[in-house]
Amino acid sequence: LLNITYEELKALLAKSKDLILIDVRETDEVNRGCIPRSTHIALGTVETAFKMSPEDFQATYRIPKPALDAPELVFYCRSGKRSEEAISKVRELGYVTARNYTGSYLDWSQRE
Repeated sequence: LLNITYEELKALLAKSKDLILIDVRETDEVNRGCIPRSTHIALGTVETAFKMSPEDFQATYRIPKPALDAPELVFYCRSGKRSEEAISKVRELGYVTARNYTGSYLDWSQRE
């Protein structure tokens, strides 16, 4: 599994316009706070979302659908478990470069 650290994510947020950051927590969790520039796709809908046509994905999530080999596709949740699950789902769909922010929101909120 490809993992990403807080420092690596912080650097990507600062310099990369290609970063696609997916928050797979539930809506009530997201409402209490999230990492800047993230897009909310709850774990239960990840598979459906990543099977959508690019047009439907864009209309639903207001970001372009990531390419299968998107260089900077990162998933996070509260502690890294659900994002790991999300990644195994999208890997099966061909998203081989998806990375997991292992510390996830717990780590982020402690450091910010």
